[in-house]
Amino acid sequence: MMKRFALTTISLAALCAGSAVSAEELSVVGSWSSLPLHKQYEVPFWTKTLPEVSGGDLTATLTTHDQMGISGGDVFRMLSQGVFDVGMTVADYAVADSAPLEGLDVPLIATDAATAKKAVDAARPMVDDIYKDVFNSKVLAIAPYPPQVVFCNADIKSLDDLKGKKVRASGRMTAKFLEALGAEGVNVSFGEVPGALQRGVVDCAVTGAGSGYNAGWWEVSTHLMTLPLGGWDPVVTAINMDKWNSLSDEQKNVLQTAIKEKFEAPAWDDAQGALENDIACLTGKGECPYGEARGMVLVTPSAADEAKAKDVLITQVLPDWAERAGSDWAKRWSDSVGKVTGVELDVN
Repeated sequence: MMKRFALTTISLAALCAGSAVSAEELSVVGSWSSLPLHKQYEVPFWTKTLPEVSGGDLTATLTTHDQMGISGGDVFRMLSQGVFDVGMTVADYAVADSAPLEGLDVPLIATDAATAKKAVDAARPMVDDIYKDVFNSKVLAIAPYPPQVVFCNADIKSLDDLKGKKVRASGRMTAKFLEALGAEGVNVSFGEVPGALQRGVVDCAVTGAGSGYNAGWWEVSTHLMTLPLGGWDPVVTAINMDKWNSLSDEQKNVLQTAIKEKFEAPAWDDAQGALENDIACLTGKGECPYGEARGMVLVTPSAADEAKAKDVLITQVLPDWAERAGSDWAKRWSDSVGKVTGVELDVN
């Protein structure tokens, strides 16, 4: 009897040890450490929510690419190599590795959060395939930065006033759009923009309103045009495919469910309100819930501005992208994102 009890005790100990070994600590690299998406959503999800909902079976060590000193364009390349388990950054940073990925964030395709979410959902199967084939990874979530608007250290009143100006673009398709408007698209990293605006290296720069507020762009720019020339700058969260395949079915289910319900959905739910608050904080027109309101000049786009922008998008920018991405990807985009946004793309 004593022998049987001893064996049972040993078996239980082994079972407990096996359970402990199966617990996973994920190494996670988040998006920009100074911006609201990281502070309000990434940090609580990875450090608190996921450990709680998984009962400690899934935990994470979290840093960001800027804290690591690596460029945004290297995040998914390093993820594909298994340098870390989960990477989170702006999809536009990775378009040098995949022209079709530009189709996730099209300028002016959506002027409100609800439409932007429909476009992202429609593009999701395309994005899933790109990340699997190009980055050896599985997409877990796509969350928005606020719409990418225009900060100018120059007097502008309309879209036509961008002609001849040097403008920092937030992505390749945005740069093509600016060039079609007669502006010069300039490649400047996010962290270098304030200095570039101050020194006149660029006249204007495109980023999210909240990003610009938090990064102090209001100190070196005077005018804010709220036309979303840079789209919504979606941030993709992806996990290395080898790491994903090593997780148990239960861990996969917990992670997918939690990140959709506790991270992705809240970020989208708050996106439209965040834009309105960000504009109030930058211009002083309305109440700023984040801190001191600034005094930038608000440039509201006219109907003529919006019509011109849409025409340039459909007749020049999207056809240029379709040629670079290839007809198969262009057709997939047209049949998905194009349908839900009402934008026709000739792929013949």
